[in-house]
Amino acid sequence: MRAVIQRVARASVDVEGTTVGEITGPGLMVLLGVARDDGCEQVATLARKIAELRILEGERSVMEVDAPILVVSQFTLYGDTRKGRRPSWSKAAPSEQAEPLVNALVEDLRARGLHVETGVFGAMMEVSLVNSGPFTVLVEA
Repeated sequence: MRAVIQRVARASVDVEGTTVGEITGPGLMVLLGVARDDGCEQVATLARKIAELRILEGERSVMEVDAPILVVSQFTLYGDTRKGRRPSWSKAAPSEQAEPLVNALVEDLRARGLHVETGVFGAMMEVSLVNSGPFTVLVEA
């Protein structure tokens, strides 16, 4: 699993003109990609990292300050652009594998007592955010 994590002042995701997930910060925007070889172990590792990563102001985690998280599935994080002009998506997990793992990660975060909003898996989404810092990290599990 691969996540682009951004510290945000606010973030939202719209589908067909309707806001389906929205947070006000401080919080985290998580763009989440699932690889073909990912499973429950990667979900647990990444959920722990997201919850405990000390990147909010004062080097605190979302767990410490009860900050919200917006998780948006994004298979394009596994796009391979090393050859040619079109990305290859061969490393990205197919939908039927990826969707349950994305849901499992969200449920793991919620089980930790965190407020988690989401996009809609597989939908064309419009994501808006105000990056605070700016602060963006790539985390892999």
